[in-house]
Amino acid sequence: RNHELIRLKAKAKALLLSEQGIAHRKRRCWEVEAVFGNIKQNMGFKRFMLRGLDKVETEIGLVAMAHNLKKVGLRA
Repeated sequence: RNHELIRLKAKAKALLLSEQGIAHRKRRCWEVEAVFGNIKQNMGFKRFMLRGLDKVETEIGLVAMAHNLKKVGLRA
């Protein structure tokens, strides 16, 4: 038995079931999921073209900047 894993799972469950954890999960569907859905569906970003952590970080940074620029353009 992995006692450390059992302890970490119990801690995670307690955090998720706390009032703050429940409030955080309620916000998640609006804050995060819509952004990823927009990037995947509307911008057509399904897979990374590059390999390696540094290159993937650069690629997702460019995608995030494009997403933010589209949001700023919609407000103007």
